[in-house]
Amino acid sequence: MGTVRNGGTALVMETFDAERTLDAVDRYRVTHAQFVPTMFVRMLKLPEQTRARYDVSSLQVVIHAAAPCPVEIKEHMIDWFGPKILEFYAGSEGNGFFMITTPEWLEHRGSVGRPTLGRVHICDETGAELGPGEVGTVWISGGPDFEYHGDPERTAAAYNGHGWSTLGDLGHLDEDGYLYLSARRTDLILSGGVNIYPLEIENVLTMHPAVLDVAVVGLPDTEMGQRVHAVVTPVDGVRANDALADDLVRYTRERLAHFKAPRTVEFGDVPRLPSGKILRRVLLDRYGETSATP
Repeated sequence: MGTVRNGGTALVMETFDAERTLDAVDRYRVTHAQFVPTMFVRMLKLPEQTRARYDVSSLQVVIHAAAPCPVEIKEHMIDWFGPKILEFYAGSEGNGFFMITTPEWLEHRGSVGRPTLGRVHICDETGAELGPGEVGTVWISGGPDFEYHGDPERTAAAYNGHGWSTLGDLGHLDEDGYLYLSARRTDLILSGGVNIYPLEIENVLTMHPAVLDVAVVGLPDTEMGQRVHAVVTPVDGVRANDALADDLVRYTRERLAHFKAPRTVEFGDVPRLPSGKILRRVLLDRYGETSATP
């Protein structure tokens, strides 16, 4: 709507398809585009000769948001599209807005930027502010107030005693005030008394050549409390079998601590919103609240 209002042409695809997207950029000389990280992954998973077939040099600005982007994926996109990728982090609550350009990101890889609206605070469970590098709840002050329609309890839980608000995300700041996200608090996996962040595991598995999409959740486990479970969508032509599952576990263990590797792997579609966000609750509902069988 903003593009049309300002005299531009908006090219709208009813559904996303990686090659058709590249064809549209080439055919219509698209100058500005917005993607979610899953779209980046699917474009990068195209065969090299397919990607090379399309000219994307018309792109001036490529925006991405809605979900965390693995560092390696963004590096590949910058190498491909050039230093024109702009990332933002915000919520529909409108309480804050973070942005980071490509040059900034190359100096602060993995960050979602610094606030352009509001001020950011990282706090522990007691509400005490944490220093650079320490992971805690992301709180925002100085932005507009908001409320959840018909849900005063949820609204109250989103504010602390200072009047700061949170979207429920965990993260940390670096020495320069750039924000790095770890996970949503509700997505955190507690296994054997250790905090495990699904995003860290998803970022590793995404880079496996056989993986098109992946989501990691914690399932009930009688011994550890929760176990790491991965739902994987293989790329076309890859056989989803026990050998691939074993390879994915081995691949993760080579790159992360062994306790972070999935103990179970399931093959299937990863449910996502059109915005790209993983519907973890839909995944958890598949197993029921009392499932504890590997």
